[in-house]
Amino acid sequence: MKRLILLAILGIGVISCTTQKNKKQMDLPSEWKHTTNIYEVNLRQYTQEGTFRAFEKEMPRLKEMGVKTLWFMPITPISQKVKKGTMGSQYAAHDYVSINPEFGNLEDFKHLVNEAHKMGFKVIIDWVANHTGWDHVWTVSHPEYYLHDADGKFHIASGMDDIIELDYSNPDMRKAMIDAMKFWVRETKIDGFRCDLASWVEVDFWEQARPEVEKIKPLFFIGEFDELENPEYGKVFDASYSWTWMHKTEDYYKKNLPLAELKDLLQKYTAIGDQSMRAWFTTNHDENTWNGTEYEKYGVIAKPLAVFSATWGGIPLMYSGQELPNMKRLEFFEKDVIDWNGNYQMADFYKTLFNLKTNNPALRGGDAAASTHLLKTSADDKVLAYVRKNGKNEVLTVLNFSKEAVSFTIDDENAGGIFKNVFSGPVKDFAQDKSFYLPVGGYAVMEK
Repeated sequence: MKRLILLAILGIGVISCTTQKNKKQMDLPSEWKHTTNIYEVNLRQYTQEGTFRAFEKEMPRLKEMGVKTLWFMPITPISQKVKKGTMGSQYAAHDYVSINPEFGNLEDFKHLVNEAHKMGFKVIIDWVANHTGWDHVWTVSHPEYYLHDADGKFHIASGMDDIIELDYSNPDMRKAMIDAMKFWVRETKIDGFRCDLASWVEVDFWEQARPEVEKIKPLFFIGEFDELENPEYGKVFDASYSWTWMHKTEDYYKKNLPLAELKDLLQKYTAIGDQSMRAWFTTNHDENTWNGTEYEKYGVIAKPLAVFSATWGGIPLMYSGQELPNMKRLEFFEKDVIDWNGNYQMADFYKTLFNLKTNNPALRGGDAAASTHLLKTSADDKVLAYVRKNGKNEVLTVLNFSKEAVSFTIDDENAGGIFKNVFSGPVKDFAQDKSFYLPVGGYAVMEK
């Protein structure tokens, strides 16, 4: 009897250890990156207070919407010299290891990260490694960290006169930058970095920095570069931007380009492979302010493009206010709070997409086991249709990319079986019915 009791106790111990091991494995970026989504937080414009503490009150709502990763625009102090507007650019840092007092203090941010982790969020911060503002502390303590023009003055970053560029041929500067990144991981327990203008910084810096910073903990790195243009950076980052796609889809809508050009572009992205992922988006802080809202840019195909971002291979990026939807351009250098009205019309739309992305293995990004197949339709000039598969799991998506309602059929060997529409509920058996109708701006996402 004692032996049986001992074995039972040992068995429980083994199960417990195994469970803990599995939980720890699932918590690694190498696992959760496949099913995550990223919500960009513009803290300045998010609430009237514009603080970490005020934003915390919004986190339960975002959790309910299915958001998994919170990306905060730069949280470091803003340079006052050559400042843009009355509040300045968050991308012109005064110091890499301090908090912008506009948002609160270091303890406030630590509290936010801790609360976010309790709720199941991951937290990443914007990291601006290419440049600083004109009165960054290094301009006084280490002017040799910067590039200089022939006249000895600091070198202004291309097209942006409020920032000056760092010199990555200086090994001491590189070490200082890496130490600054370590500070945030060590002190605040963040889960990774969104690296601003990543391809403006030599790739060998990121190759040097990532393993050094990850001596503290494994991290998630997303870089602001397009891997079609900078393939060498894809070896370092978990995910990259799909700038070419973003610009091409806007041209497609405004200039009436043939849909075949978008499909050809998707094939090029697919050819990159699954070592890294693409991040898909219709708006962000730059696009909204300088180029217009997603509805200005994409009109009636804005929602189909949002569906695409969550169902194609990779990671969907969402910007503050899209759940309203936000119909105004937000000021960059001034206080301009999002017009929240308590009516989040798009929240259920994103919740459906994000939950499907999280739970259906067919939508795993950066996973060679998940494949994507473009489908042949009777309206290939108007409709983008594709199915993603991972074992027995399949998700079929059809998007009306035209400016008119369209009826069509799908007759493709990769589309077969019984599917349920995740938005509206109807079931379709392809053995009985291969026809579809989509209104202007229409879409259907169907789970096998």
